[in-house]
Amino acid sequence: MIEVAGLRVVRPPATVALDGVDLVVGRGEFVAVLGRSGAGKTTFLRSLNRLVEPTAGTIRVAGRAVTGAGTAELREIRRQIGMVFQQFNLVRRASALENVLAGRLGYVPAVPSVLGRFPAADREQAFGCLAQVGLAHFADRRADTLSGGEQQRVAIARALAQRPAVVLADEPTASLDPSLTSSIMDILKAINVEHGLTLVVSQHQLETALAYATRIVGFRQGRVAFDGPPSALTPAVARMIYGDGP
Repeated sequence: MIEVAGLRVVRPPATVALDGVDLVVGRGEFVAVLGRSGAGKTTFLRSLNRLVEPTAGTIRVAGRAVTGAGTAELREIRRQIGMVFQQFNLVRRASALENVLAGRLGYVPAVPSVLGRFPAADREQAFGCLAQVGLAHFADRRADTLSGGEQQRVAIARALAQRPAVVLADEPTASLDPSLTSSIMDILKAINVEHGLTLVVSQHQLETALAYATRIVGFRQGRVAFDGPPSALTPAVARMIYGDGP
């Protein structure tokens, strides 16, 4: 579902964020990406849909080349890639339903969508996505009146509204109270299991990653330092990923 070869990202003036990443993710996997701050987790996720422009290497998602794609083609490819952000990225003054409808923007003409005119089928689909995350009763509530956990659930519903093949989540629980972590991760796991969606989730909590993921990828200094099942992530491996040494 995701094929990455030789991925390198260099930020100006000469900071190497990713350095030769090779990774293949199969359909239906739940991959947790671990690493210290600055290890390259977020850069890797954002490279997969070219929110960060790769310096070198190739990326393919659902069989289509992300790297090298022109504007129109990239827009089509991004329909297949849902994104959940740490800071939710909702329109605060818009309703929960209107925020979820943003997930349908890649499928509707630009002018009607700007005016808030979506086909009835899209509105029904968006409402159904809110129901999947347990927020159908908040469809008309403004986003800025919702709690942090509720806002993140709206963001997940927005990603689902795209009908994606892949969902990327960049530390989706980092901005929430620790008590809400399991509820958000439970929703992501249900999406993975019930819909067969491929998930790649960066996570700062080792215990959470081990509890939910089917595969762990550890980044260190812009490179893949570990790739395997949760059962293979021993204390020694964790020290290697998170250790202070070079």
